[in-house]
Amino acid sequence: MNDPLLVAYFTLLAFLGGACIGSFLNVCIHRIPREESIVHPRSRCPSCGTLIAWYDNIPVLSFFLLRGRCRHCSARISVRYPLVELLTAGLFLAVWNRYAFDPRALLFMAVVGGLIVATFVDFDFMIIPDRISLGGMPAGLLASALVPSLHGAQTAGEALVASLIGIVAGSGSLYLVAWLGRLAFKKDAMGMGDVKLLGAIGAFLGWPGVIFTVLLSSLLGSVAGVALILAGGKGWQSRIPYGPYIAAAAVIWILGGDRWWYAYVNWLLGG
Repeated sequence: MNDPLLVAYFTLLAFLGGACIGSFLNVCIHRIPREESIVHPRSRCPSCGTLIAWYDNIPVLSFFLLRGRCRHCSARISVRYPLVELLTAGLFLAVWNRYAFDPRALLFMAVVGGLIVATFVDFDFMIIPDRISLGGMPAGLLASALVPSLHGAQTAGEALVASLIGIVAGSGSLYLVAWLGRLAFKKDAMGMGDVKLLGAIGAFLGWPGVIFTVLLSSLLGSVAGVALILAGGKGWQSRIPYGPYIAAAAVIWILGGDRWWYAYVNWLLGG
């Protein structure tokens, strides 16, 4: 579509819509690990329990207008709230910039949203909710049947096969790593939440996306782990959440990592 005004409209819509979705993701991040409903009750201040009015719940803007404090009790509002909203807005904009009116755009925005929730819950609780990981597998299968281009397929049947292979490759590869780690270190080296999360990612991205995600997340996790140890924040035996690095690598695949991967494979094959 060549109409610059229409493109500008949808670009702004992607950013503002992402910020609004980010506000909802904040609710999910807080409530899902506590097994609370993400629909009811309405949002309220965690300190004084006062319901938050709509004008105090405008993504990003309200945080700055309130100067980071509750209007009623003056309790501090975590800076994470606007950060999640801005992160979601930025990533939705990046997905739009790459895919525009491609039907994969909305699906990848949904995937990014789920990965953001998984990331911050893992940081806080060292778990990845089954609603994200196990729920992502059938969601990925359905999305693949509806939009075969997710896997570069022509038919729903081909896409479903690719999605199933992605699930097996994702969950199977990390399960093998976890099993070998348990044998080597006599304790769990990886949580099953990570295993299930990679299976969900495989449902959407297929086995090439799984390989890329495993390799890049291992590199990112290793660098971050060593940096934390050198900074004195962690010891060698400390547990470090791996889910955020899986999520980051999957997002990088969605935003262009697939091109790097296929270019690398072609180079290896002498293409």
